[in-house]
Amino acid sequence: MAGIKTIFKKPYIFYLILIFFLYLFLLIILSGFYKNIPLIIIYAKTLNWFELGLSFLFSIIIGFLVSINSVLLYLNYKERKKCTDAKTLASLGTLGGLATGVCPLCLTGLFPLILGAIGISFSFASLPFNGLEVQALVILVLSASLYSMTKR
Repeated sequence: MAGIKTIFKKPYIFYLILIFFLYLFLLIILSGFYKNIPLIIIYAKTLNWFELGLSFLFSIIIGFLVSINSVLLYLNYKERKKCTDAKTLASLGTLGGLATGVCPLCLTGLFPLILGAIGISFSFASLPFNGLEVQALVILVLSASLYSMTKR
């Protein structure tokens, strides 16, 4: 069975890095974060830097967990291991990470965009912690997936 140490060896480390950067690229493009960078600079004095920094940190952690889960799923599939529960959790975590965007408070994200297309107004800003709780939940789901794949 493939373990965590296996993914940090060649050629899997290259897959890990590629998936990590591809995920972050998709996250930035789908959430439209690149449009808000000038606004962050303009309104730098009024931003809550702690929430923004925590959101960035959560996004990087989610990207790292998505890449680890993806490579481990590939290795387990290659070894003909049954990993349907881990695959489901990893998929939910990946979609959840893409749904929140880089900054769930100031950006569109995939989930509000889909709801807006069918006429439902929703923003993660309406949640108690401005969407950071969604990112924390995604981290927990991806960690559970990682645990599920490595415990066997």
